[in-house]
Amino acid sequence: MVPPAATQDPVRATLVAILKQLNQAMSQNEGKVEEQALELPEIEQRLQDFWAVSQGAIKVSLALGLLLRNGLVGVQDRSGYSWQRQRAARQRFVITAAGKKFLVDALETSDRIA
Repeated sequence: MVPPAATQDPVRATLVAILKQLNQAMSQNEGKVEEQALELPEIEQRLQDFWAVSQGAIKVSLALGLLLRNGLVGVQDRSGYSWQRQRAARQRFVITAAGKKFLVDALETSDRIA
């Protein structure tokens, strides 16, 4: 479903979508530290059908950089071969406690009926 551009900010919507993906990866792979983090191409692939990204309103890499600068996402930089990915892994990103709080607050306010 594509929300009208007038009612939803594409930047904020993309930030929330990225945090959702990172939170989902963390919760689904609990106990598997290597799989709880996602690389930029993995995040981009997961969000390729997201309305703000598919319309070209925002680039995932820029939104991810904004999340990093604000401490909502952290970097897990364990270079080397990843058995889960069957290749050398690059920088991986994880949601922080501040990111989870922002995500919960964003979901609570978006679910409210005006």
